[in-house]
Amino acid sequence: MTTVKIFRKGVSYRGFEASDHTGYADLGEDIVCAAVSVLTINCANSIEYLAKDKVETEERDGYLSCRFPEGLSSEGILLMDSLVLGLESVERGYGKSYVDVKFEEV
Repeated sequence: MTTVKIFRKGVSYRGFEASDHTGYADLGEDIVCAAVSVLTINCANSIEYLAKDKVETEERDGYLSCRFPEGLSSEGILLMDSLVLGLESVERGYGKSYVDVKFEEV
């Protein structure tokens, strides 16, 4: 199961972390894992390159951490709202046994 933690301080996003593989299908065939990967990586890239917000990332097999040390602009907030919408949609569509989206106060 992939766990995605959305980090907040009050109502402000501070980052997110996605870890593990979903286990929906074999590696290379797993559409749920691919969906989570595309959503999270695209969000991190979009926040950095389109919103121009500072992003600190760490990435390795089955893991992505993205933090916003200086907070987010209104554009960055919208991109994070979109990420949450997409992830929650995948979670509803395939179930918490494959994707679990959690919110954590930091």
